[in-house]
Amino acid sequence: MNWQEFEKKSASEIINEALARFGERAGIASSFGLEDMVLIDLAHRTGKPFTVFTLDTGRLHEETYEIMEKTRTRYDIPIRAYFPNATAVETLEREKGLFSFRESLENRKECCRIRKVEPLGRALKELDAWITGVRREQSVTRSDIQKAHEDADHPPLIKFNPLADWTEAQVNQYIRENKVPVNALHARNYPSIGCAPCTRPIEPGEDIRAGRWWWENPEHKECGLHRPR
Repeated sequence: MNWQEFEKKSASEIINEALARFGERAGIASSFGLEDMVLIDLAHRTGKPFTVFTLDTGRLHEETYEIMEKTRTRYDIPIRAYFPNATAVETLEREKGLFSFRESLENRKECCRIRKVEPLGRALKELDAWITGVRREQSVTRSDIQKAHEDADHPPLIKFNPLADWTEAQVNQYIRENKVPVNALHARNYPSIGCAPCTRPIEPGEDIRAGRWWWENPEHKECGLHRPR
């Protein structure tokens, strides 16, 4: 398959083709941020059945759970939640406390690995493809992502990034025009939302991911779910 051909396709075309090819074995990975809500709305408009899965780290904002439930009822879809291994979380907190991720990059990656990366691996074992809301404009670590490619980190899965070339303005415009529900935190200057202890609102003029792991350098701001190419 020539994945480069997908660079010419629109987001709706890519989602439609992914669902036509893989059906419910193509899962939308959702943290229920703006981009993920656009993906869910686009998938819903295809009329095809689709899968949505999320990683419940145990440290999400209350507002994130609210938008999860609103999404489930509005689109009448089940949401597959994957949780971190309880023993791994217990060991981490007993040995290093509740905020070890702020002490070093290694500790932060350890926490992300336990709460996000390992559950993602379990989720992807049930799929043949996954669809993400990653955009090139979001950060320096995402500037060269493709719209579709074989996922080298999770072979033999195919990874689709339908919004890769969308701008922030396009995302917001789609949400306004289609009245897509969104996380209430976005109205409080949270453009990118992750775990509560690792997310803060941004200041005017700051990068949209400046509020994620704000104590780290921009080139380190990935949790391991989407590795830079």
